[in-house]
Amino acid sequence: MYTDITGPELVAHRGSVVEPDDFDPFWRDTLESAREHPVDVTATRVDTGLTTVDTYDVSYAGWAGQRIRAWLTVPAGTDPSGPLPAVVEYIGYGGGRGTATEHLLWASAGYAHLTMDTRGQGSGWSVGDTPDPDGTGPAVPGVMTRGIESPETYYYRRLTVDAVRAVDAVRALDLVDGGRVAVIGGSQGGGLAIAVAGLVEGLAGVFPRVPFLCDFPRATVITDADPYHEIARYLTVHRDRRDQVFDTLAYFDGALHAARATAPAWFTCALMDPICPPSTVYSAFNAYAGPKEMTVWEYNGHEGGGVHDDAATLPRLARVLRG
Repeated sequence: MYTDITGPELVAHRGSVVEPDDFDPFWRDTLESAREHPVDVTATRVDTGLTTVDTYDVSYAGWAGQRIRAWLTVPAGTDPSGPLPAVVEYIGYGGGRGTATEHLLWASAGYAHLTMDTRGQGSGWSVGDTPDPDGTGPAVPGVMTRGIESPETYYYRRLTVDAVRAVDAVRALDLVDGGRVAVIGGSQGGGLAIAVAGLVEGLAGVFPRVPFLCDFPRATVITDADPYHEIARYLTVHRDRRDQVFDTLAYFDGALHAARATAPAWFTCALMDPICPPSTVYSAFNAYAGPKEMTVWEYNGHEGGGVHDDAATLPRLARVLRG
């Protein structure tokens, strides 16, 4: 069934988040601090038994110089001097980079494809290999309330830095054309793609699918589904921290990052999605400052368009990465 508003009310929906006065200085200082550490990309070829793609086990310096794992997959026999256009992909909540043979589509289409691991996740539905070594205060299971006492300590500050540095890492590779990089992801990965679009200059395209991390004040009161409900459960115990929690979350809201993004974007949302309600997706879409389009799946839940999204992404990627 429909989980949220529909029709003209949905299409016109704007987010409810209040922008912090220091939103831009916070992120400028955060990224300047991160970039004090050389990105220091390493890439080791792995034998997967596949003949149409070559795969590399990658690591690079993310938040505070901490090592972040990734897979790099390229068409077999790619000249290391390149340059190829690239797709950087971020993974949904609870997942990690998976195994070396899981992510093959974008390399099969002729792109260099970097799949970023997700610190402290990767045990919910796919394998992860990157720890989150930073401490945290009291939190409910999951990562939504990890370090939520302040924007400086919040988990998604670290993860967003990792996502920005994934673009820095792929641009540092000789086989990649740094001027032709797109970012893509679903759910949490879509939210990260929006954040990166607002924080990184010169992206060729942005592909957020049923994105998470948008319009937190609304999301936490219209769905009982995790991950947003982790925040609600936290507040059932920490009743006096409501303002503090939403003050922190504002720095990570997709609507505010979207307002700073200029690369062409293709969003998707699903009207029967209980996890990322469609109005939260539209809060970011309507705020998005660059060229944009939206595909709505009327009869789908959080899976969105699934393989149909993959098929529809291919010509859009070709348009922004190959011209």
